[in-house]
Amino acid sequence: MTAVSTLYSLAKAAVAPAMRVAWRPKVTGLENVPATGPVIMASNHLSVIDSFIIPIMMARPVYFLAKNEYFEGPVMRTIMTGLNQIPVDRSGGRASLMALDAALPVLRDGQVLGIFPEGTRSPDGRLYRGRPGVAKLALDAGATVLPVGLLGTERIQPIGARWPRVGATVEMRVGEPLDLSPWRDVTVDSRVLREIAAALMAEIQKLTGQEYVGRYAPKREATPAQ
Repeated sequence: MTAVSTLYSLAKAAVAPAMRVAWRPKVTGLENVPATGPVIMASNHLSVIDSFIIPIMMARPVYFLAKNEYFEGPVMRTIMTGLNQIPVDRSGGRASLMALDAALPVLRDGQVLGIFPEGTRSPDGRLYRGRPGVAKLALDAGATVLPVGLLGTERIQPIGARWPRVGATVEMRVGEPLDLSPWRDVTVDSRVLREIAAALMAEIQKLTGQEYVGRYAPKREATPAQ
């Protein structure tokens, strides 16, 4: 076991039991997660706690994207890397467009990536349009794409709350793999990527029951998922 996976495992072992007691998370659909190979867990996004809930429910380690500012200095870089965080440039322009490319090596290594297609937290609990970058990432990596529905995490830490609340119950629903076969042998362009993103969000909506909004969520935070 590498130093990176050791730190992740130790952190999960220390934090997961407390989170399970605090929020009694329920999970369904874990049988849809392949035991091996690249996987994208594409979830709705209601709270900053979402990126903690998904890993504690998973047997396989999960990687997430994080702003490269969090990796400044050798100590922070070691910690963030050890917690399976991937640094990305969110400065805007071409750097932002290429942000998801940082996840390709992880997926090509057969790992699990957690991602929020909406690009940021929902400001009002509704489900917003998915950004096409996640579709391009799935096609480039040949990864299994699993829609994930999180319910109740907004009650743990609503927008504006500094600390998470104890007592709210949460649920994670993992759907069946998104069928990408209709787009495997076509020329991939922006229209195709939008179609895949729309199909993914439709599956997430089935899991959550959220009202769907046909536009992108307003940016309230830099969550690398576009």
